[in-house]
Amino acid sequence: MAAYRTLDDLHEVRGKRVLVRADLNVPMKNGRIGDVLRIERQAPTMTELADKGARVIVLSHFDRPGGKVVPSMSLKPVAAALTNFVGQPVAFADDCIGEKAAAKVAAMRDGGILVLENTRFHPEEEKNEPAFAKALALLGDLYVNDAFSAAHRAHASTEGLAHLLPAYAGRSMQAELDHLHRALDNPQRPLMAVVGGAKISTKLDLLKNLVAKVDMLVIGGAMANTFLAAQGYQVGKSLAELDMRSIAKEIISDKVLLPRDVVVAEVLQPNASCRIEAINDVTPHEMILDVGPRTIETFAKRLRTMKTLVWNGPFGAFEVPPFDRGTNAAAKAVAELTREGKLLSVAGGGDTVAALAHAGVLEDFSYVSTAGGAFLEWLEGRTLPGVAALGANLH
Repeated sequence: MAAYRTLDDLHEVRGKRVLVRADLNVPMKNGRIGDVLRIERQAPTMTELADKGARVIVLSHFDRPGGKVVPSMSLKPVAAALTNFVGQPVAFADDCIGEKAAAKVAAMRDGGILVLENTRFHPEEEKNEPAFAKALALLGDLYVNDAFSAAHRAHASTEGLAHLLPAYAGRSMQAELDHLHRALDNPQRPLMAVVGGAKISTKLDLLKNLVAKVDMLVIGGAMANTFLAAQGYQVGKSLAELDMRSIAKEIISDKVLLPRDVVVAEVLQPNASCRIEAINDVTPHEMILDVGPRTIETFAKRLRTMKTLVWNGPFGAFEVPPFDRGTNAAAKAVAELTREGKLLSVAGGGDTVAALAHAGVLEDFSYVSTAGGAFLEWLEGRTLPGVAALGANLH
């Protein structure tokens, strides 16, 4: 049984004011949204509630205004764009508390959707001040948190509200928690984790937590260079944290898979001259920018013995061809096994989502999380305040 309530536990919401904490913090340029995936994931909660006659009041932050009103960080353009995803006009209030918000809420009809202004225009939001949370709670009868991507923040709209109103997980939050639980908390084994990225120092807690839980840990990206250096290999001009070599040595074990061959070049630029070399043949003036075909072949072979995969971070500098080949090949291997029903694959993190989209397999993984920091903190084994609060008032 889940330690939180979902929309399945909400039986009669017609006429009820439901505060939905969404994450509408999407990329925006010149009033246009660059990536709508987060909105697409959260719109179903809003439409489900609206279809049942609830008055849906959407809360969200946008960017980092620092507790001040910054017009360029208003949610108004996002509210307008949300109309395309919920199938009805979306109203907007110029504040998230006080008279302006209350007046807009009072004017709502059953089944209507209203977006309130950026919660971070108030400094009390990020401080999780009780008085601010109470001011938000005055606008609703029920609280639904659908913003897993903000669940690692103990803010008034993500954590404080859950203690003041009957609290439920939205469909996007529910899907995230379900897949994350199946992938790491209660996985079918063998379990593999892929961790890439630039630095060990930013993912040290993650690596230590995963190496204790998984059956195989695959390390890629620039952080693999630090592990290779820890084993005494020369990494040339590659990005590496040489002061972290002793830490890397502590993590290395039989269950850790490191590159066996690499793609090197003297410059990181599109279509640069490059060569494939064994890890003991990198010259001082070269950079390691991707893994080689032998590494991918080994990865694919080990992958075929796995039941569950968790992925965070690319294998190489995938944004710059031809150094995207390793990540693309690995992603396609995962996608194929997932489509065949042989693997549960869960991925997350901003670079990871971009890399899987670049490889054309975003829809082929079992689940791809749009959360960044929250996904990483979950991988690190931390308790997420926004999730914990959903179960705080269960009896």
